[in-house]
Amino acid sequence: MQSSAERRKRAQILDSEGTKQSEVNIAEGKKQATVLASEATMMERINLARGEADAIVAKATATAEGLQKVAKAIQSTGGNDAVSMSIAEKYVAAFEKLAKEGNTILLPTNAGDPASMVAQAMSIFKGLSKPQISLPPTEKK
Repeated sequence: MQSSAERRKRAQILDSEGTKQSEVNIAEGKKQATVLASEATMMERINLARGEADAIVAKATATAEGLQKVAKAIQSTGGNDAVSMSIAEKYVAAFEKLAKEGNTILLPTNAGDPASMVAQAMSIFKGLSKPQISLPPTEKK
């Protein structure tokens, strides 16, 4: 009877050790799955951020190149006249849009005379296109 009891005891110990190891393995597996899932989420966020940063850089580069081309076109023969014409068209179109959209608008005193509106827009452009005096940077103390 004693040896039978001893065998049952060892069997129960081995059974409990097996259950314990099984639960440890399950817990380790869940832990690893959680860690891998969080790392995957982190990498996804990093990749999205890099993609957004690359898109911002690409857009800024394209804008800079476009502005350089516009500046070069303005400096070419007839460029200033083309810009003046474009600004005048936008000036007149803006007043046209205001007149269509609302029932209260502010008009310049010469709204009935498109030629003077164009002349006013061109004088504004010429005022903006004059070389600006740049002041030397202030020194920090």
